Amino acid sequence: MNDSYTEWLVKRKAPASTLILKAALIALCAVSAFLALTTVFGIIILTAAGAATYFIFQNLDLEFEYLIVNDQISVDKIMGKARRKKVWEGTLGEVQIVAPLDSYILKDYEKPDMKRLDFGSHTQGAKVYGMVHQGEGGHMTKIIFEPNDKILQHIRQRAPRKVVM
Repeated sequence: MNDSYTEWLVKRKAPASTLILKAALIALCAVSAFLALTTVFGIIILTAAGAATYFIFQNLDLEFEYLIVNDQISVDKIMGKARRKKVWEGTLGEVQIVAPLDSYILKDYEKPDMKRLDFGSHTQGAKVYGMVHQGEGGHMTKIIFEPNDKILQHIRQRAPRKVVM
């Protein structure tokens, strides 16, 4: 009954290249709509272009939800505000350190073969943190995320020596 629960949602900023991709897909749909009016083959192209445009637009709108329940940490990727996928899960016992991304302490834990997962928003001026996780078999992973103060306090309450502010 003494469960502690904290969550935070971060929306990823779309890079400039997605604007070009969206414009190209809309142009493809317009051309295929014109072809659909003139040929039967154009209807097939319009259907395929419309479906591709829908799914690509859904996958370009990303949000990350950080969720901590007691000592369990999970990160979910939300695509198009409709589909959810768990992209990472771990425990505070497996976390080595949580520190600002530019911290010298975090750099001490980095290794050349370390896996890197980026769950940040990529917005200018955001407080970006890194978390080093040692999973089963000693595999090290660096998780880049943007926690709020509540998330940091939750981790600090559960594992005070693992958080550097």
